[in-house]
Amino acid sequence: MKEKKYITTPIYYVNDVPHIGHAYTTIIADTLARFRRLQGYDTFFMTGTDEHGQKIEQAALVRNKTPQEYADEISGKFRSLWDEFEISYDHFIRTTDADHKLTVQNAFEKMQKNGDIYKGEYEGFYCVSCETFFTQTQLVDEECCPDCGRKTSIVKEESYFFKLSKYQDALIKWYEENERCIIPKGKKNEVISFVKGGLKDLSITRTSFDWGIKLPASSNDPKHVMYVWLDALLNYLTTLGYTRGDDKMEFWQDTTHIVGKDILRFHAIYWPAFLMSLNLPLPKHVAAHGWWTRDGEKMSKSKGNVVNPHEVASAYGLENFRYFLLREVPFGQDGDFSQKALIERINSELGNGLGNLLSRIIGMSSKYSEYKINSMQTAKFYEAELNEAHEYLKNAIENLENFATNRYLEEIWKVVALANGAVAKYEPWAMIKAGKSEEANTLVALCANLLAKIAVILSPAMPHTCDKIAQALGFEISTEIYNKIILQNELLNFIAKPTQPLFPRIETELMARPSEPEAALKEEPKDGCDESIITIDDFKKIVIKVGTVLECEKVEGSDKLLKFQIDLGEEKPRQILSGIAKFYDPSTLVGRQVCVLANLKERTMMKKYVSQGMILSAEDGSLSLLSTDAKVKNGSIVG
Repeated sequence: MKEKKYITTPIYYVNDVPHIGHAYTTIIADTLARFRRLQGYDTFFMTGTDEHGQKIEQAALVRNKTPQEYADEISGKFRSLWDEFEISYDHFIRTTDADHKLTVQNAFEKMQKNGDIYKGEYEGFYCVSCETFFTQTQLVDEECCPDCGRKTSIVKEESYFFKLSKYQDALIKWYEENERCIIPKGKKNEVISFVKGGLKDLSITRTSFDWGIKLPASSNDPKHVMYVWLDALLNYLTTLGYTRGDDKMEFWQDTTHIVGKDILRFHAIYWPAFLMSLNLPLPKHVAAHGWWTRDGEKMSKSKGNVVNPHEVASAYGLENFRYFLLREVPFGQDGDFSQKALIERINSELGNGLGNLLSRIIGMSSKYSEYKINSMQTAKFYEAELNEAHEYLKNAIENLENFATNRYLEEIWKVVALANGAVAKYEPWAMIKAGKSEEANTLVALCANLLAKIAVILSPAMPHTCDKIAQALGFEISTEIYNKIILQNELLNFIAKPTQPLFPRIETELMARPSEPEAALKEEPKDGCDESIITIDDFKKIVIKVGTVLECEKVEGSDKLLKFQIDLGEEKPRQILSGIAKFYDPSTLVGRQVCVLANLKERTMMKKYVSQGMILSAEDGSLSLLSTDAKVKNGSIVG
């Protein structure tokens, strides 16, 4: 029976559409899953969406949808993108699935029977955006969330608690006895420091909203719903049939979670504690990667610079995009996306390196041997080059197993450079002129074998590119070939055939840059609570009025802008442009009262539209227009 491997992404929260960070996580996990299958392991790979919680309930309300309708829409966008990207997942889970509800309720009962859940009352500082409670000592400037910088609110309600404090020593023991349980090491040290600072019991239910999984019937407490992190984390077990027949639970013995660094604490502290309560093995690895910026700046919808992975893949090619993400940044560190860097890697490393090597081999085999490549004498004449390549490929495997995707690709490209360097060094064209055709063909065989090894080991990252290389050389990538030419360092004979260039050169940027006028519609909120304190006199300079939307329509030529006519109680309506077209249907806004920054200097947008103010909104993953509790007279001042 094959050894089993279980690989997961986080389940992505459906408060927004997929962005580059989601794509990065998923492509790392997909590459690892493809690699494990190539090695011959029975591999199960899951991804999905997290759909419960107060934030989803609020986002749905803003859009005049039910939480289920909203979750269906956004979850569908994630699944559609992963299918378009040919992500090789075996299961796509949704936390609204009936089987997940059952698993969560069964797990709650088990934890409760084990004495790890009790009922009490919770009062704490709650961040809706992060779905997390914080103590006052954890807050920034006494009121702001330490993770996202937004203001928290004091919440007091009846709650069920999980005895997290009970598992503090067991968690520290796990960290100390398992060197690679959390990767990278720096993040592991942060987790250990946090746990040693003392763990408090965890509130795991809420009564202030309904959009979540209810407690099991045995609890006889229908007003409570599961706190989002208990619900969400248990998805990894739901997928394997836990408490519902356990049909795939054998995969749990070797589990790897790929996550972003912002959710490491939940996966490295709460999750293993839950598993300890359920008497289940802990994950082999929780690997946390960094964040992405764009052209050196933090990405945000208000700046209009969020990287859309579909747009990048459509413009530059999916496999080029995969290569860039895996190659550009060391695992665990933050990375920066720029078209310039992407184009440089495509033209230099992919085109001039890998693509050029294939073209050379096809061209030489055509001229020297009618596409037939015989490797009989290769080991005799080029043993040093073959051994050098073998070491590089061995390092590449080790790096990928350690999640160092950039080093994995670096080692592979050393083999690319070795093969191209051998052509330059030995000059087969000179051999042919000198009548040494056998020696020339042996060099071609060396390069072809090196390229075949490259294609096999690179295939988890760039599967279609490597299939094209294999087809051009006349072999198929498989576990058998992996064992033969990678692990056993054997050589192949080939019958090559002509092929199109793999990486056409890119001369100019293929995507439009973020539009500066549209991106400037709103200022980017600070990460922290407030970095520039103002006085009451400063505030008095601001005039915010309440007005009614008379007309609203999309702006031709822009997918972000809406054009409003708003009655602010003045002689004539104000025309205001706002970059919220992705969040609202114009027809739903007519007749609605909004808050407007009324003394903002006029500006001309898109060279022809005058905007006479700013409509105020709150951004929290989704976007919500600000208004008043009840209808007021147009022109009323907010103060």
